[in-house]
Amino acid sequence: MKLQPIKVPDNKFLEGIGFFWHTDPDSTPYVASEIVEISSDEADAYYEASNELYEMFAEAGEYVIENDLFHELGIPFNIIDAIKMSWDNDIHWHLYGRFDLAGGLDGKPIKLIEFNADTPTALFETSILQWAILKANNMEESHQFNNLYEALGDNFKRLIMMEDDVAGFADHYDGWKILFSSVKDNEEEESTVKLLQTIAKEAGFNTEFAYIEDVEFSAEDGIFYKGKNYEYWFKLYPWEDIAIEESDLAMLLTQIIENQKAIILNPAYTLMFQSKAFMKILWDLYPNHPLLLETSLEPLKGIAQVEKKIFGREGANTIIVDKNEKVIEERDGEYGEFPSVFQEYVELPTDSKGESYQAGVFFAYEGCGLGFRRGGLILDNYSKFVGHRVVTK
Repeated sequence: MKLQPIKVPDNKFLEGIGFFWHTDPDSTPYVASEIVEISSDEADAYYEASNELYEMFAEAGEYVIENDLFHELGIPFNIIDAIKMSWDNDIHWHLYGRFDLAGGLDGKPIKLIEFNADTPTALFETSILQWAILKANNMEESHQFNNLYEALGDNFKRLIMMEDDVAGFADHYDGWKILFSSVKDNEEEESTVKLLQTIAKEAGFNTEFAYIEDVEFSAEDGIFYKGKNYEYWFKLYPWEDIAIEESDLAMLLTQIIENQKAIILNPAYTLMFQSKAFMKILWDLYPNHPLLLETSLEPLKGIAQVEKKIFGREGANTIIVDKNEKVIEERDGEYGEFPSVFQEYVELPTDSKGESYQAGVFFAYEGCGLGFRRGGLILDNYSKFVGHRVVTK
């Protein structure tokens, strides 16, 4: 681990660029006062790993649908039709996600922990804050594995173009509108959504923001806000929560997709990828793949492993045990009603203080942005965001 001390801009500056969640509930800074230094080879390896993993996810997604494995993934029945329809039509474009990876530093192999494919956090930190930190410390901002902002802009254009080259977007765009939504009273989510709105607007779309509770839905006519119809709706609200807690909305969105009245971002099929049980499907299809950890729906035999809930977040309801089934670390949480998945345990890179670092690589058509989370053996909602820079020899 190579760490470089940096000065984090003060809270007034952070809030001035839209970053309000700079302090954790225990009053400690959320942003670390160091950055991780990586080599260009390490940056390339993270990029290649995320691209290869996404191809594997796409192939495994087809396998899940062909073999009707939704129950194995814990997918609620009332969202399955939406998943199938969004999967079968290319216009339901996956805008972005984030791979959580172990390893990649000091010669340690990269291993997939999970894929936050639907509502990944740390978008603002990765795409905006890292640049600001390097600039504020008189470092070259471009020395990062981080073109996330630009990649998202291009991926918005692919909603229309459906191809790699987006140079002709202006000739194809015909006034389509995107409505962006988050829940009320959550500054982090609202700022993240408004960042995406800004990127889409810069890409050339007509955009609007509305809280989810103010949006209107019609199975026959589509999605509306203040009487205006929107062809696209981006919601920072997990598909599993829609299916479990908002069954009427799940039904309406399924009907809207079926009637081709709107495109929902991220698409419903990202719920397959979001389920941690998907790692078991990957292991079945690609046993002993160098990027994967052995994963099962039953406890593994004779190896250290992590038990986590298929739709758990922020390390909640996670248990780490050694090869003798002795508990090393555990966290309580609110996801206990979900089934468990058991994944081979792998140590994360650590610094001289023994704190662990997990790489997060954003994917928007390709790998496009790296950031790190730092914390204990289980990374919870008190983990810190750590930026990075690429150091060339």
